[in-house]
Amino acid sequence: MTVPTRPASGCWHYREAPLTDIDPGAKTWIARAANFVTVVSEAPAGTVLARADNPDEYMIVTHKVGAHVTAGGETIAIEPDSLTIVPPGASSVTLAGEGAIVRIFSHRAEDLAARAGNARDFAPRPDDVAPLVPWPDPVDGFRLRTYRLADHVREGTNMRVFRSTNLMVNVMTPRNVPRDTSALSPHSHTDFEQGSLAIGGTYVHHLRYPWTKDMAAWRADEAVEMDSPSVLIIPPNVIHTSRNIGADPGRLIDVFAPPRVDFSKREGLVANADEYPMPEALAK
Repeated sequence: MTVPTRPASGCWHYREAPLTDIDPGAKTWIARAANFVTVVSEAPAGTVLARADNPDEYMIVTHKVGAHVTAGGETIAIEPDSLTIVPPGASSVTLAGEGAIVRIFSHRAEDLAARAGNARDFAPRPDDVAPLVPWPDPVDGFRLRTYRLADHVREGTNMRVFRSTNLMVNVMTPRNVPRDTSALSPHSHTDFEQGSLAIGGTYVHHLRYPWTKDMAAWRADEAVEMDSPSVLIIPPNVIHTSRNIGADPGRLIDVFAPPRVDFSKREGLVANADEYPMPEALAK
């Protein structure tokens, strides 16, 4: 196996100029990975964030503002502090108040991926990431689904994990004090990227790159400090862990595509696993 040595890819949205031509009235920042795209938009009440014909499902994460979402011939109200899965096709999100909203797409939303602030880092596509192969359709068909995040807090973990046919998102509970540096969780992934999207507080992402036979290709350890909103895309095989610092509560969303098999096999971890089956070959 060839061990990749490409660096992590970051977007510091809070110090980047927003895109204003994606959705009228909204300030938008976009980041991408090989298989997924994150979109953060700030807008006043009544702003409409529309997709004319999205090719697959996408997710919405709200914090302080709710919205009305229309797709598949249905309109639903989504609450602040919620996660919503939107079916393929045309859709619109109308903000119920002034604030920020997060949308997460697969790389098949090519128009958005092309506008990402880090798009150059993924041209050409990295060869260390497995392709995005969709998982089975939901058991009751594609439709709007919304989940109050407060209903999915579990004792002993800060993880709140949801999956669709193409994405897995972990909306972690807020860290109200800086993370204990004696209880970090350094780990790596074999063939998929992790997107760490900070929507509150300040984070330090610690990265350790694998050595190759060629010493000239070695990379030094990194401690990447990022305020909010920001996104860090961590390549496969890079050891990583993150910690929030400072007085403001840390709010972090981890993004993966396709859904993670290891998380999916952990009984009770994926909140909506009964709606989205695993591929039979992976479930064994």
